[in-house]
Amino acid sequence: VKGIAAAQIKGGLEEEIQIDVDQERLAALGIPLDRIAQVVGVSNVNLPGGSLRSVDSQFLIRTLNEFDDLAEIENLIIRQDEGAPVRLADVAEVYRGAKEREEITRVGGRECVQVDIFKEGDANTVAVARVTQEKLAEIRDDLPPGYELVTLFDQSLFIQQAIQEVRNAALIGGLLAIIILFVFLRDFRSTLIIATSIPISIVATFMLMYRMDISLNIMSLGGLTLGIGMLVDNSIVVLESIFRKRKEGMSLAKSAVNGTDEVGPAVIASTLTTVAVFLPIVFVEGVAGQLFNDQALTVTLSLLASLLVAITVIPMLSAVGGGGKGKVRSEEEPGKQALGSVSRAYDRFIRGAIRLKWGTVFVAAALFVASVFALRLVGTELIPPMSQGEFFFEVKMPEGTALNATNRVITEMEEAVDTHGAIDRHYATVGSRLVSGGLSLNTKGENLGQLNLVLKDKNDSVHEQVVMEELRDTFSGIPEVELKSGKPSYFSLKTPVEVLLFGEDLEQLRDYSLVLAEEVAGLPGLVDVRSSLESGNPEVQVIFDRDRLASLGLDMGVLSETLKNRVLGAVPTRYKEADRQIDIRVRNRESDRASVDDVRNLVVEGPDGRPIRLLSLADVQLDRGPAEVHRLKQQRAAVISANLEGITLGKAVGLVDQALAASPPPPGISTEIGGQNKEMQVSFNSLRFAIGLAIFLVYLVMAAVFESLVHPFIVLFTIPLALVGVAAGLLATQTPISVIVLIGTIMLVGIVVNNAIVLIDTINRYRRSGMDKLEAVVSAGHVRLRPILMTTLTTILGLLPMALAWGEGSELRTPLAVTVASGLFLSTLLTLIVIPAAYMIVPSKVSSLDIESLE
Repeated sequence: VKGIAAAQIKGGLEEEIQIDVDQERLAALGIPLDRIAQVVGVSNVNLPGGSLRSVDSQFLIRTLNEFDDLAEIENLIIRQDEGAPVRLADVAEVYRGAKEREEITRVGGRECVQVDIFKEGDANTVAVARVTQEKLAEIRDDLPPGYELVTLFDQSLFIQQAIQEVRNAALIGGLLAIIILFVFLRDFRSTLIIATSIPISIVATFMLMYRMDISLNIMSLGGLTLGIGMLVDNSIVVLESIFRKRKEGMSLAKSAVNGTDEVGPAVIASTLTTVAVFLPIVFVEGVAGQLFNDQALTVTLSLLASLLVAITVIPMLSAVGGGGKGKVRSEEEPGKQALGSVSRAYDRFIRGAIRLKWGTVFVAAALFVASVFALRLVGTELIPPMSQGEFFFEVKMPEGTALNATNRVITEMEEAVDTHGAIDRHYATVGSRLVSGGLSLNTKGENLGQLNLVLKDKNDSVHEQVVMEELRDTFSGIPEVELKSGKPSYFSLKTPVEVLLFGEDLEQLRDYSLVLAEEVAGLPGLVDVRSSLESGNPEVQVIFDRDRLASLGLDMGVLSETLKNRVLGAVPTRYKEADRQIDIRVRNRESDRASVDDVRNLVVEGPDGRPIRLLSLADVQLDRGPAEVHRLKQQRAAVISANLEGITLGKAVGLVDQALAASPPPPGISTEIGGQNKEMQVSFNSLRFAIGLAIFLVYLVMAAVFESLVHPFIVLFTIPLALVGVAAGLLATQTPISVIVLIGTIMLVGIVVNNAIVLIDTINRYRRSGMDKLEAVVSAGHVRLRPILMTTLTTILGLLPMALAWGEGSELRTPLAVTVASGLFLSTLLTLIVIPAAYMIVPSKVSSLDIESLE
């Protein structure tokens, strides 16, 4: 299937032809085990022997002596003793069996064969899954009676459902934005003209996305949803300018041209301030950069498309036909009653703020300082955990636990799950686990297992956490079981908390890691604590007596190979059956290799080919093998990892720091906090740099617009005002600070300044026309009140479905929408009051060089 890189098979039985040799019988006849493997191997051949050529023809020569059935193998002559042949059946049992099991898989308690399908790195998940499902449907139709083909996990379903959620949010947001336009304009034709900018801009964005090879994913569609309320902003400014020219008595065509020409440069500059903030995202490192590149490009493309629509399509539609005349108030009329009681209340507020201008600015500064301190009460995390209604428990038994013992424990866990009413289905793997995070732990081993669970209600993340905790408490009663819970992840993230211990003394490292692991396990909110210094496997160690071997003239390498062949076995050839090749394994029968005493009594070839027991040549003892040594940063290391439960990553790291201070490492051991905290630091640092760069770029754009170095500083007052709104929104919704919140803050930098740019440009235009500074500030505030409220509300209501979202992928969308909406809402209210006060404080002159633009 195109797009699939690999398919990994787990579970089931793999057939094998087994030849179990009676070592006592072989010893009595003086036949070495190697002879059995040699005879079986050379008796099953299918080899080319060249070709025979004549004048007119050519024949290939092939030696064909393949086994047709097991009877042929049993009748092989091993040795000819004085005319009496010794056949394989005399010294061994030949039968169809199965290879030793390494993994067991079950679905709902029924044993199964599991096939894990992996896509190619650059393949589209949804497209590959669709083609795979079509292929599975064909296979399902051809299955013999009694067989069933079930899809356990399909990553594409979550992606499709998440995209559907984003699509719905975009549609609802767009509809709300159009309703707000109609409420303010109270004119159907004007609303319809502006509303056309949304679908046209979106279609143009899709075309550009296709050309730039940007797929429709959660982040790119999220960017489109984020920008959907902003798409009408430029159109609102252009349409109002056109209507102002129309009220001055110009014809439809002339008012469309002149109105657009007047605000065109300013609209372009206003859009560039928003687009400019997305440039720094290119410099963002870590998971944040990987995550938001598509979103930044999508928002940029949609805003550029909306700009093009605003200065081309909107004037064209405005010039067609009549109607709408007088519906939108002219800017030249101060418009103090444009919004009735709202305008009257605003008049009192703005005059009071200007009268107490220093107090107004001081209150704004105090709110900013308070918000900075308030943000310390908000937790931090890398990326919000995503809920899919599925989770798993990694199971680890003590080293040396047999597969059957681990299987009994997993079965006991499955039986406990069956009695829980919230579980829809479960499937288990014994003998392997999927390790999450950055630990270089074993993923295969007879002492390992994993139990995956799927909930009936997949949309309730709180219920999911409750069920996980209930099952963890249930499983904690099983002796000698080490559990770790987790969820399927679409990001390659490390374990939330990892404490890295570096040192060269392994014993000291192990002792301190055990002490610290106990300390960490006692911290509130940290669960599934695990140390990477896993103890070695129990071993049966065979230590040969070199002097004894030398006196008998025996070779240690030959004896070691014989020992391996008697216990593990040798595969000298394969049995061909139809289109399959089945291994033929030769080794001791199970009764001769079941215990330590059996190993001691193994027969090996002694001097002159005489049989001799292993115990007379070597010391066989039980011991534990060496622990696996992990190396990080070219040093020996131990890693203590933990998951989080009801606690943010930032708070958890603080608790771990306290534990390290209470139990400091001994000399020779150094510590470091890793895991998601390290990734969070990298992402947060680069995002802080991106925010600073975004502010600088916005300042450059504004300096070019105003041709002033002072007025842009007044506009920049809106950024700390936006932070007040962000802090309030995060505290109100209990949303932790994450890379998604910081990306939303970067976006805010470009969005919130637009209102201030519009306001200050209008003030400058009134002052340039000869109006007094105070009256120009008050009049501009009234005139810009309605368009500022319109553009703000269309953006906020466009984001509202995202902010209130639930369902698949909402964990990624909601923090972004909450950040932008809350920051924009409060900054807009404060901008209408604080910016006029700040303008009155800052000395400034308006020359004829000031740009005449912007609504």
